[in-house]
Amino acid sequence: MKIKVICIGKTGKGFLEEGETTYLNRLKHYVPVERIEIPDLKNAKSLTVDQIKKHEGDLILSKVNSGEQLYLLDEHGKTFTSEKFADFLQQRFNQGGHALTLVIGGPYGFSEEVYKAASGKISLSELTFSHQMVRMILFEQLYRGMTILRGEPYHHS
Repeated sequence: MKIKVICIGKTGKGFLEEGETTYLNRLKHYVPVERIEIPDLKNAKSLTVDQIKKHEGDLILSKVNSGEQLYLLDEHGKTFTSEKFADFLQQRFNQGGHALTLVIGGPYGFSEEVYKAASGKISLSELTFSHQMVRMILFEQLYRGMTILRGEPYHHS
C-alpha cells in the first residue's frame, strides 16, 4: 500500500517547500508516497465559493481511484496524538487497498461530493493553518508516525 497526498495549489514559500521536501524524502524510506498537486483555479475571482469548491472537488475526485481509502484534512476532523496517528496509519495499512489517500483542500474546504466520497476527516490541530503549511506539517506527521511504528527514536529526540 502507498500513501497518496492530493494538494490544491502550490506552496509558494521557499522555507515551506524545503521542509515539505525534507519530510517527503525521509518518508519515502518507509512507504511509497505520491504527491499530487492540483493547480489553483484560473479566474477564481470571478467564481463563487461554491463554484470553486465544486470545480476543485471534481479535480480531486478525478485523482482518486477505486480501492483507495480517502481521508480529508478538515478543521472538523478527528484529532490525534502522534502515537494515535501512528496507530491510525497502521490500521489503514492493515485494511489494505491500493492507497491511503489524504487530501489537503484549498482555503474554502471541500465540495459535498468530496465529503460524501471520503472515509473520514482528520484535523491536525484546533488551530487554523494555511493550506500551504498543512502540507509540511502533514508530511512531518506521516514521517513521525512511521518512525513510531518502527520504534525509532525520532519521536523522542
